[in-house]
Amino acid sequence: MKRTSIIISVIAILALTASGKVLRRTLSIYQNSVPETETLAPETMEFVYNYSWCNDTTGSLKDNYTSDQMLLQIASNGLSKFSSFKNLTVDSLLMKSTSEQIAAAAIDGKLSNGEFMTIYKNYPEGKLTHTEKICTDWLRYDEELPQINWELTDSTTEILGYECHYAVCDFRGRIWSAFYCEDIPVMDGPWKLYGLPGLIMRASDENGHYTFECIGIKSNADRPITIYKVPFSNTSRTKYYDTKHRWDVNPYAYYEAAGQGHITVSDEYGNPVPDAYDPIELPFDYIETDWKK
Repeated sequence: MKRTSIIISVIAILALTASGKVLRRTLSIYQNSVPETETLAPETMEFVYNYSWCNDTTGSLKDNYTSDQMLLQIASNGLSKFSSFKNLTVDSLLMKSTSEQIAAAAIDGKLSNGEFMTIYKNYPEGKLTHTEKICTDWLRYDEELPQINWELTDSTTEILGYECHYAVCDFRGRIWSAFYCEDIPVMDGPWKLYGLPGLIMRASDENGHYTFECIGIKSNADRPITIYKVPFSNTSRTKYYDTKHRWDVNPYAYYEAAGQGHITVSDEYGNPVPDAYDPIELPFDYIETDWKK
């Protein structure tokens, strides 16, 4: 397997509340080559979603949202993959660039990644597989495809010119509303959502903290469904969230504890930030809230 070196860029504070409270610390780690991949299936359809999430659900910055474009790939055998479209673009750039071009692109911010969360359904068959890169660690957990108890209604709306029906469910700590299209007869959707009699075109939790909306459809696609050939650390859903939480509340300490070195964090004037290694209280909750039980 190819070794991949990394470029490290540190942004000490991404956002603040009105009172000056830190919302999030970020440690961006850019690799300068693409891991090898394994093809799982040829895809037949792909759907692009706009995925947005609230950075502050405590009330200080209600309008502070981040978004990423995500790609749902579906194969004829029922296997599907939900991953960041932006990361596909970055991978393509890395494969076509020299080391000098990659270094320049990193400085210019062109290697900024999207969501590292990737969700596979029916891989392996009957399972849901979640892979994600946290810091320099590649994590993976498998679980049975969750049973989602949808309540169907007669309400409809139009999305991308398709008539879509409304459904609601209680799934892992959140009430989800979804609009699905029976004219696209695949029982799949964004993220872990699936199981309706048609493609889920739009979904949002009841507070609007997490939203997925289909913005593009390609019915005859030829991009294969792949998975990185990296040394995944197998874990469980609960342990994954424990790890993600440790990273989010204190990324610099996580990086140092992993043996990657010490990060010196400075403010905009070049002065060291004395409390940079102190954990922060996250002003948001994850898309699944039941992990804390």
